[in-house]
Amino acid sequence: MHRPALSRRGFLVTAAGSGAALGLTARPAVAGPRPDPRPFGRHGSPAARRSPKTLYVDPRGRGDFTSVQAAVTAAEGSGWTLVLAPGTYRETVLLDTDRTGATWIGASGDPRDVVIVYDNAAGTPKPDGSGTYGTSGSATTTLRADGFTARHLTFANDWLRADHPGITGTQAVAVKVQGDRSAFHHCRFLGHQDTLYADSRDLSLFARQYYGHCYVEGDVDFVFGRAPAVYEHCHFRALARTDLDAAPYGFVFAPSTAGANPRGYLVTGGRVGSEAPDGYYKLARPWVPSSDSTARPMLTVRETRLGAGIDAVAPYANMRDEHPWQRQRFGEYRNSGAGAGAAVTVPENRPQLTRAEAAAHTREAYLGDWRPYRRMP
Repeated sequence: MHRPALSRRGFLVTAAGSGAALGLTARPAVAGPRPDPRPFGRHGSPAARRSPKTLYVDPRGRGDFTSVQAAVTAAEGSGWTLVLAPGTYRETVLLDTDRTGATWIGASGDPRDVVIVYDNAAGTPKPDGSGTYGTSGSATTTLRADGFTARHLTFANDWLRADHPGITGTQAVAVKVQGDRSAFHHCRFLGHQDTLYADSRDLSLFARQYYGHCYVEGDVDFVFGRAPAVYEHCHFRALARTDLDAAPYGFVFAPSTAGANPRGYLVTGGRVGSEAPDGYYKLARPWVPSSDSTARPMLTVRETRLGAGIDAVAPYANMRDEHPWQRQRFGEYRNSGAGAGAAVTVPENRPQLTRAEAAAHTREAYLGDWRPYRRMP
C-alpha cells in the first residue's frame, strides 16, 4: 500500500501535530526501537544469512555492525549486500571505488524507517582546523563505486540555515553519487540546498544513474550534477523558506552536463510539488562550473505534473549571465499542472519538444544496455 511521503520538516520536528500541519501523515519519520524480534524482516539474519556476502546492520546491536560505515569497511571487494534494520544512522558514509556491485536494503520495506543522516554543510569548519568541508565534503553519504543499488532507504542532511547564521556556505548534500550504473528504488533524499548530487567521478565518465519511485526535497538546486540520470515516477518537493520574503525561493534542478555527453537529466512520469506560494520556484537553472566551462547543461522534463509552486511564465533562470539557459539543452514534453502553463504567455520561455524529438528522450535511450527498471522491487 502506498503511503504519502513525509516531509523532511516532519523528520526533524517531533512535536505532536507537525506532520498533520503539512497535510502529511503524522507518523514519525525517524524510527524508534521496535519490538519486532526480526529486525531484518524477510532478509535473513546473522544466524541465517541470505548469502555469504550479506552483512546485517542494526543500531541496537542485533546485527554484524551497528554503523553503516563499519559494514562498508568490512565488505571488501565486490558484490556485498548490506541489510539495514530500522533506525537512525547518524554518521557519514563513504563507499569507495573498489567496492563495486554493492546493494543496500532497508529491511522493513519502508524508506522512512531507515535513515542515514548527518549535518555538515559546505561552510562547516573541519575539526582539524584545515578549513571547511566544501560542497562535496558536506555529503552525508558519498557513493563512488560502480554498480550500486539502494532500496527503501532515506539519505538525509539535516543541517539548517537558521541554526548557523554565521555560515555562508549553505550547501548541505544528503548523498553524492558518482558511479556508473547506480540505481535507487523507493528511496528518499532529504535536505535543503544541494540535496541530491547526481554526478560522476570525472568528466570522461558518463555515470548512468536511475531513480525509480523516489522522493526528493529541498530548496536551492536540490537535484544537481553532471551525471546522465533518469528520474522515473519520482516526487520532487520544493520547501517553504522563512528567510526570504520574495521569489524565487530556489530551483529544483541544476544540471551541469558535460558538453560531450549526449544525455543529461531526464524526468519522466513524475510530479513537482511545493510548500511555497504559487510561482515562487523555478524549475531549473544551468550550472556551468568553473572546473568545466564547456559544460552544456541538459534537462528534459516530460509527462510530469508541475504544481503551482513552479513559475509557469518563466520557469528557467540563469545561474550566471555568461551562460544563459537559452543556450543550454532544456526541453519539455506533454507536462501538466498549473506550473506547466496551459496558456503559455511567452512561448520562448518554455521550450517544447516535438513528438519526434521526444522519442530520443526515453529511459532506454539514456541508459542503453543497462536496464535497472526491469528489476523494480
